[in-house]
Amino acid sequence: MATREIRKKGDEILRKKCKPVKEINARTIELIDDMIETMYNADGVGLAAPQVGILKRICVIDVGEGPVVLINPEKVEESKEQIQAVEGCLSIPGVYGEVKRPERVVVKALNRDGEYFTIEGTGMLARALCHEIDHLDGILFEDKVIRYVDVDNEE
Repeated sequence: MATREIRKKGDEILRKKCKPVKEINARTIELIDDMIETMYNADGVGLAAPQVGILKRICVIDVGEGPVVLINPEKVEESKEQIQAVEGCLSIPGVYGEVKRPERVVVKALNRDGEYFTIEGTGMLARALCHEIDHLDGILFEDKVIRYVDVDNEE
């Protein structure tokens, strides 16, 4: 495993739509392992492949329950109820803003073994799922910010 460089705002790869993964092979597994290590090394809760320069529909998330690997994720259901909360992004360090996201989402994806699974998320997990899937479509959280906040000076 290796830590990869996280692409920052202004890198055009972050604005491109990712291609589906057609085959899960040794290179795919190596990328996933590197992404998990990179996410933890950066103290993140999620990381999408374009953030490490790869235009594939892969993301990893850990909201405190261990890493979840999502290959070719797609939202299959989301609540009409939305919650506005503060988000940040490893590709836009030091910037935080309030973003509205569905309170609950259901996502279908492949795991690292190529098996389909469904994950239902509420709260922070729902937010992380939406944030990382947005990355796969070339959308950054700042595109959805309602209000920027200074987290260093908030109580």
